[in-house]
Amino acid sequence: MDQLTIREKVGVNYMLLELSGTMNSNTCVELQQKVFQYIIDSNVVLDMEQVQAIDSTGVGIVIAGHNDGEDYGTKLFIMNPSEPARIALVKTGFIDVFHVIHSVTEVADA
Repeated sequence: MDQLTIREKVGVNYMLLELSGTMNSNTCVELQQKVFQYIIDSNVVLDMEQVQAIDSTGVGIVIAGHNDGEDYGTKLFIMNPSEPARIALVKTGFIDVFHVIHSVTEVADA
């Protein structure tokens, strides 16, 4: 059975969500709630290094979080996307729009 583990860490000007597992319609309910809750008043960093697979639901959460961040004056960052995550995000055609980072220290520079 697919599973997505989410670990939360609070940074100076961001909320870090470390993701591990599969991002799909069966596993993303909690992630969606957290992204939409935190993006209102904080930058959100999705550490996707341990994401094993991602479907259109997972990609949709990333896009919606990015758009909500623009509306609220915050940003959604994608940190260290795994190969499956990177491929899925490239297929959207919006990879250049997303804020892709390699370290949380880059959040302060954005």
